[in-house]
Amino acid sequence: MQAWMNAREAATRLNVRAQTLYAYVSRGLLESEAVPGSRNKRYRRSDVERLLRQQGTTRNPRSAARASLNWHGMPVLKSSLTLIKDGNLYYRGQDAVALAEYSTLEELAGSLWGCDAATLLKPGLAEPGAMALRALGGANGSSRTLHTQHCLNAFQVVVGQQGEQLQTLDSSIARGAQLLRWMRASTTLRACPAKFARRPMHEQLQRIWGLETQAADLLRRALVLCADHELNVSSFTARCVASSGASMAACVTAGLAALSGARHGGATAAIEEAWPGWMSLPARTPTEHRQFFDSVVAAANTTAAISFTPIGLGFGHPLYPNGDPRARSLLAHLPTDVVRDRFVEAVFEATGLRPSVDFALVAVRRQLGLPAGAAFALFAIGRVVGWIAHILEQRKYGSLIRPRAEYLGPLPESHKVIDERAKSQGRVVSFG
Repeated sequence: MQAWMNAREAATRLNVRAQTLYAYVSRGLLESEAVPGSRNKRYRRSDVERLLRQQGTTRNPRSAARASLNWHGMPVLKSSLTLIKDGNLYYRGQDAVALAEYSTLEELAGSLWGCDAATLLKPGLAEPGAMALRALGGANGSSRTLHTQHCLNAFQVVVGQQGEQLQTLDSSIARGAQLLRWMRASTTLRACPAKFARRPMHEQLQRIWGLETQAADLLRRALVLCADHELNVSSFTARCVASSGASMAACVTAGLAALSGARHGGATAAIEEAWPGWMSLPARTPTEHRQFFDSVVAAANTTAAISFTPIGLGFGHPLYPNGDPRARSLLAHLPTDVVRDRFVEAVFEATGLRPSVDFALVAVRRQLGLPAGAAFALFAIGRVVGWIAHILEQRKYGSLIRPRAEYLGPLPESHKVIDERAKSQGRVVSFG
C-alpha cells in the first residue's frame, strides 16, 4: 500500500468533491505536500484515514465514546500542564522547544509542580550505594549496556528498600525531588558523587557518564523535551494510580512500568537494535530508495503500522503529522551525519513520516557515546517530572478515574439461568 495519495484518491476515500478536499486543507483538517518535480499535491494516507475515522465518530456517539481513549479521540481529563496544538508542544502555555533552549529540568519541574526550582536541589535521602546499584543491574550492572528491565527492577528495589524513609520527608515536593534522584540512580545504575548531588540533573549525568562540558547542554535539552507529553500511556497510568490514593512512589513505579513497554519508551531498545542495519544500507538513487521503502510499507499493510515494523520504528507520531518537534529540535543540535540524514529523508519520501523523539534520543545516545540503553534513561529521568506533575494535579482534583467498558462477551439470559447439572436431573433453577 502506497504511503501517499493524490487528490483524486484522497477525495474518493473521503467521499467528497475536490473542492471539499481543498477546503479541508485550508481549515487545517488535512495536510498536503508538493509532489517533487511537479505542481501537483499529495496527501499522506495516514492523514486521510485519520480524518475518515474522526468523521465517523462525530456521526456515532458510541464510536466517539469508544475512541475517547485513542490518539484522536475527544479529551477525557482536564489538565493545565501540557498542550499539543498545531504540531507544537507547550508546557504551561510556553513552547517546549523554546524552553529547551535555556531551561533546566529542575526549572521546568518548578513550573509544573508549582514550587521554587531551588527546592529540588536541596539535600535529600542517602543515595543507593554504587555497589548495590551495580548488583541491581545483574550481569550487566557494570558494563556499557543499560537494559530497560534492569532499570525497572532497580527502581522497584530502591523504592522497596527505602520507600518508608520517603514518607519522612516533609512535603510532596521533597518526595518528588527524591524520586527524581532515585530515577537517575536506577536508570544509570551509577551513584552521583556527593559534591555533584546538588547540581542540576544534566550536570549530574555529565559527571556520571564522564562527558565533556559542552555535552551537558544536549542532555539538558533532551531532559526538558521528554518531561511531559499530555496523557501519554505512562502519565495516564500514573494518574490512574494516583486517583486510587496510592503513594507517590507507587504512582511513579507504575509510570515507569508503562514507559518500559515496546510501544512507548521501550521502543528505544528496538531502534538501537535496528540502527546498525539502517545505517549500513547501500547508497541508492531516489528511485531505488522509494521502491525499497514502498516495499516495506506494503509488507506492513498500512502506513499506520509502519511505526512498529522493523524499518519504520521511530518514525511518525499521530499527534504530529508534520513531524515531532522534540525530535526536530534534538536532531538539529547534533553534528551533521550524512548517512543518518540520508536515511531519514528516504523514509520520509517512502512513508511521509518524520523521526519521533525515540529515534532522536538514540541518535543523541550514539553521538555522545553513552552506554547502550541510555536513551531510555534520558526518557525516564525527564518524564518522571511530568508523572509527578500529573500525580499532584490528580490529587488536587480528587476524583477516581474509572471508565466504563463496552461489553462484548456472551449476554446473560434476561429471565432465568439454567444450571446444566440440574437440568440433567430433571430440575430447572429459575431466577425470575
